[in-house]
Amino acid sequence: MVDSYTIGRRHLLAGAGAFGASKVFAPSIVYSQTAVRAKTLRLMRWKNFVPAYEVWFNDVFVKNWGAENDTDVIVTNVGLGEIRQRAAAEIAAGKGHDLVLFLSPKPSLEGHTIDHREIHEESERRFGKAHDFVSRSNVNPRTGVHHGFIESFAPTLVTYRKDVWDAVGTTPSTWDDIRKAGRAAKLLHNVPVGISFAPEHNAEHSLRALMAAFGASLQTEDGGLALASQNTLEALEFGKALFEETMPPDVLSWTPPSNNLAVLAGDVGLTIDTMSIIRAAEAKALPIEPDLALAPLPEGPFGRGGPAYATNTYVIWKFARNIPGAQKFLLDYMAAFGEGLIHSGFQNMPSYPGTVPELADLIGASKDRPGRYDVLLNLADGLTNLGHPGYSNAATDEVLNLRIISAMFAQVASGGATPQEAMDLAQARIAPIFQKWRDAGKI
Repeated sequence: MVDSYTIGRRHLLAGAGAFGASKVFAPSIVYSQTAVRAKTLRLMRWKNFVPAYEVWFNDVFVKNWGAENDTDVIVTNVGLGEIRQRAAAEIAAGKGHDLVLFLSPKPSLEGHTIDHREIHEESERRFGKAHDFVSRSNVNPRTGVHHGFIESFAPTLVTYRKDVWDAVGTTPSTWDDIRKAGRAAKLLHNVPVGISFAPEHNAEHSLRALMAAFGASLQTEDGGLALASQNTLEALEFGKALFEETMPPDVLSWTPPSNNLAVLAGDVGLTIDTMSIIRAAEAKALPIEPDLALAPLPEGPFGRGGPAYATNTYVIWKFARNIPGAQKFLLDYMAAFGEGLIHSGFQNMPSYPGTVPELADLIGASKDRPGRYDVLLNLADGLTNLGHPGYSNAATDEVLNLRIISAMFAQVASGGATPQEAMDLAQARIAPIFQKWRDAGKI
């Protein structure tokens, strides 16, 4: 495993990833020294999956930044499920935190946030271009508003038991591999596949990857409805077969940690998630850890790809008390991103690759399992934004929040509806959402 505490700091101190490197550049965003002096900056963020990252962020970066900027930084860490409700309460009250971190872009909150364009442009000036899926997640092409700032992304990966897959004689390279070998693993070794079909975050991202592999999408490139298609029907039919042939029935009722727990307990041999499962196995030295392996998203008839599991998005409220301080905090965090990357165990990958110019060297520094993390080197090339091939927008955000895609797949998998019936029902739910935001001038 990559040792987040002993990797040589030489990788970080030479480039823009070192803390304080922002002082080297002449920023195009000008901050008054009095704007943040003797002030308070309030952050609310969901608890990171990697405890070591939270320790570094809260106890090192935040404290150092606060001391350097004469600012009392107050961080509120809450459960992932609480963020949307807490944010809605702050909007209703017109007061609260200055910065809020979400797991995905929040274009539906555009009317309540500042335009983050300057932060994005300054980051690109300092560190180079962001990944394309990051840029397409951040901006509303109709209004031109940057409704958030994506500081990092969590890669979407296949985590599987190599011992089981070796026993059935293949690797999970394609969705068809997973169906055929998963059936054999379930029947011969009593180790099923475990991909969530429940109304929760894991399922929404995994099943969108399945849709993408079959050429299905929620919207067109210009924001038109695209769900009702032959491609979606084929994805649903495959999903039903995959469920019936390879999975335990309880995937229909899983909660966000269920797939992690199932893999770590040895109950399933494959799932789709982030790095969190394999990192937990390493941290706890579980017996199953040596057999775990990572792979990119599976390929289908239309290729491979899907949305990043998380696009960690900060928003600054229009009613924030310390907007200049919040802007400066984000830029300085980008300058220190290399340290955050290491302490996250590669869970938080750089939105702006130039923040960690020696990423390949860091990934290659794995000691215990050489090559385990090489999958990360070109992973961003296959990731997309929510709403691909269009931009992330308020409608795609609302559809995600309502768990419409996972509900559609679950109806078919459980036998509650035919693929055609489930697709038509989902389309009927989605159409007024798109129309509402189109009428509001947001898409």
